[in-house]
Amino acid sequence: MTAPALIDHHTTAGYSLPMAYWLAQASDLAYKDEATIDAQARSWGFDEVRHHKTRFTPPFPLEDTQAYTAASDNMIITAFRGTEPKQIRDWLSDATTPPWPGPARTGYVHYGFAEALQSIFPGVKDTLAELRTGDQTVWFTGHSLGGALAMLAGARMYLEEPRLQADGVYTYGQPRTCDRMLAGAYNEGFTDRTFRFVNNNDIVPQLPPEPAFTHVEALKYIDSDGKLHDTMGLLGGLTDRAKGMTADPFAPASDGLRDHSIKRYIAALENNLT
Repeated sequence: MTAPALIDHHTTAGYSLPMAYWLAQASDLAYKDEATIDAQARSWGFDEVRHHKTRFTPPFPLEDTQAYTAASDNMIITAFRGTEPKQIRDWLSDATTPPWPGPARTGYVHYGFAEALQSIFPGVKDTLAELRTGDQTVWFTGHSLGGALAMLAGARMYLEEPRLQADGVYTYGQPRTCDRMLAGAYNEGFTDRTFRFVNNNDIVPQLPPEPAFTHVEALKYIDSDGKLHDTMGLLGGLTDRAKGMTADPFAPASDGLRDHSIKRYIAALENNLT
């Protein structure tokens, strides 16, 4: 597929597999340095690129929060950067992490997500207000922590700044982000506009623990053979996860980290396209 395919899908309503593939590519790009992001985004047809970056000081467990916004005459993408699987796994496993009031005082979110997003949210909001000069569609995306921030940014815009709300949110390997109240409000506002991809045994979507935190709906599950499903029953899911764990008999426990790689998400989506 050629790069202009991303721009070709800017008016897509509802779920689009090509859009899922290209936004996974955009999520992967968020891990790169600014010069690489600028060059790649412009090769995709985006003539405006802005970077959002804030650094924290210890003891905050994540060293920094980063994202970029790329805009063309047709569409705007804000992609949030993720973090290393081990780092986010250790952090999200901490049961002492307090909740934080959700957008517009709707439910609660994970404290770390709320603080990380707040560090760049004013810049993201101002950038969208500046660059959305016409009828461009707006998309939020991200992998791992970036997926949680994309979902939460979508919720904040929807509940607090509706004129800037996203037309769609695609996330990959996203952890549980909020409580059931906020998830319910989000699901209502983003029906057929949000899609949460989980690759087989990816460890991060299993964290933080339930019942304090939950997932939003619209799951897209990638099984151990790389096939994409709109849903996966409990028994089928358990069987498939067991199959994935036995794929590498020498390191079955590492499957959850391997499956978290954004490269694996991209490869699976590309295979499903063909």
